[in-house]
Amino acid sequence: MRKSTAIIACGLLALALVCGTAQAQTSQEVVAKMIEAQGGAKALAAVKDTTINATVELVSMGMNGTLTMYQKEPNMMRMDIEIMGMVITQAYDGAVAWMVNPQTGATEQMPEPAAQAMKRQALGNGALLTPEKYGIKYEYKGKEKIDTKEYLVLEQTTADGHKTTMYLDPGSNLPYKAKGMEIDAQTNAEVMTESVFGDYRKEGDITIAHSLTTVRDGQEFMKLSINKVTFNSNLEDAFFKMSK
Repeated sequence: MRKSTAIIACGLLALALVCGTAQAQTSQEVVAKMIEAQGGAKALAAVKDTTINATVELVSMGMNGTLTMYQKEPNMMRMDIEIMGMVITQAYDGAVAWMVNPQTGATEQMPEPAAQAMKRQALGNGALLTPEKYGIKYEYKGKEKIDTKEYLVLEQTTADGHKTTMYLDPGSNLPYKAKGMEIDAQTNAEVMTESVFGDYRKEGDITIAHSLTTVRDGQEFMKLSINKVTFNSNLEDAFFKMSK
């Protein structure tokens, strides 16, 4: 999440002389603009839990289904994906990442690399509002052109050292794309994953992307279209816990 200022030759020299302080201040400004674009700190802080209902297309597999994602602040998440009569559940309860194996129906803990990825995904609005609390750092990387348009580039580093590069639209200050190395659920190997966000609309006081396209290793992997967003439905902690 990110920032941008047009800089000429003299500006570059001045920036180099004060690199440490200026860079940190710039990152904070970019994050602040993104927070404001999404509805503002007060609106985001008022969200205690979120439920998203979506349709999903697994392009590489030629399959379609539905996804329901639940997130409870600050760091719980559950995803129920129904495809071709199978229900795939993945969750993180703030301490343990687990899944229901669609082949056996058994509930089991995720392997460590996948568990770390799920832990990162489960972070809610605190990742933006109070990043220092979760050991998250942001660094402004300047501008980068994608096709014919320049975007503001912000690098997020989480407490475990994982890096995600985010591209912000300089006009709206909303995320256009994010990319980073992620775990492939089938192979447990890391692959370069890019997520492109679109169709931003307001849900109450919050502006949220309603479409998501995921590309893995240069190949289109998944398309997601959000049908409904519900905030503050009083999700219980137990809903995210692994059943015995």
